[in-house]
Amino acid sequence: MIVTTETVSGISRRLNVTVPASRIDEQFEARLKKAAKNVKINGFRPGKVPMSRIRSDYGPGIRQDVINDMIRDTVFEAIQQEKINAVGMPNIEKVDLTKDGLVYEATVEVYPEVNVKDLKDLSVTRKTSEVNDDDVDGMIENLRKQRQEWAVTKGMAKKDMQATFDFEGTIDGEKFEGGSAEDFKLVLGSGRMIPGFEDGIIGMKAGEEKVIDVTFPEDYQAENLQGKAAQFKITLKQVEKPKLPEIDAEFLTVFGVTEEEGIDKLKADVRKNMEREVKNSLRQQVKQAAFNAVVENNDVDVPSAMVTEEIGRQRQQMLQQFAQQFGGAQNFDQSMLPDELFREQAERSVKLGVLVGKILEDAKLTVDQERVKAFIEETAQSYEDPQEVVDFFSNDQQQRAQIEAVVLEDQVVDYILQNAAVTDESISYQDLLKEQQAQRANR
Repeated sequence: MIVTTETVSGISRRLNVTVPASRIDEQFEARLKKAAKNVKINGFRPGKVPMSRIRSDYGPGIRQDVINDMIRDTVFEAIQQEKINAVGMPNIEKVDLTKDGLVYEATVEVYPEVNVKDLKDLSVTRKTSEVNDDDVDGMIENLRKQRQEWAVTKGMAKKDMQATFDFEGTIDGEKFEGGSAEDFKLVLGSGRMIPGFEDGIIGMKAGEEKVIDVTFPEDYQAENLQGKAAQFKITLKQVEKPKLPEIDAEFLTVFGVTEEEGIDKLKADVRKNMEREVKNSLRQQVKQAAFNAVVENNDVDVPSAMVTEEIGRQRQQMLQQFAQQFGGAQNFDQSMLPDELFREQAERSVKLGVLVGKILEDAKLTVDQERVKAFIEETAQSYEDPQEVVDFFSNDQQQRAQIEAVVLEDQVVDYILQNAAVTDESISYQDLLKEQQAQRANR
């Protein structure tokens, strides 16, 4: 077999392949003989059909099958022979059968060959944060709010109070679908309703009625209501104010703290959890910042086959999330998740993977097993039985491999930071939380 290779682009190669006629003929004759043993033709006993009849009746089809199979087999031989690091399936073109044999072209994408620019040219912002006493007190207050009860009050409705009411909405005097409800409960100030609605209830007392004027936002989900002025008749039935639980023995027990250990133990446990959360958040932040800097500083042509594969992976991940949230995604219309929805992120992921792989190769980094052990032990601390978690990750090869991949990524980040220009920026715990929430909302 004769193979020549042309470079079409940085990520594409064209192979010109010639398979000797003798190889084609050998396969063709072998299949003819095999067919002769099995074909049934009227007037002939099985296995007694003249070869000339087999050749005339079945030869063209058998030859085409031989050609198709020969292309399938030899194209991967050619790729290996030329030592091409191919990705995806080759595209076959210009197939011809000549006196010299089978001739065809195969275009294949190749794994990108990149040279990562000097990491010293990178600028990375590394954020730092600490948990202070006020943050801990605020978290404990949140824990109390999560377990708050409601107490009926005869006073005016205020922000953070819960109102129970009936409402009836009209536009130009006409009721509209979804504009009415009875015994509707709403925590005032929660932002669940359109602008102006909750403010209109503040100051009312149970038993009062009121008509409020509001305007639906221009981007409201119901197109027929976008930008429309509306009136809502509100009948307030009940007002409740929040009643926070006392930090007593019962409250402490919920968090595994005894009355003897008291509030100081609860604060210590809360601080430990918050500090773990901060550490993980800062780790993710600096990883994202370092990887963003590498991607932005390096141009990489990515093979469409790798992007397509990554799109499929991201789509499947989203479907799994739907299944977890809504109890099954088998009936989900996947046309609502077109390739373009994932393409930009998929291209970035592929670029990053190629660049990280090159950094690993250049720096000769291998996974640090001591860091893997420490990572597992730290992760286990957030579970009820840490040793059980340590044993699980240590003994399950697949799970351990996932941990090793995460640790190796962290090692790459450390290597980048050792070489790049790093600027430390202090951020409060509260601002760090807001950034986390914004990132989750944008995913």
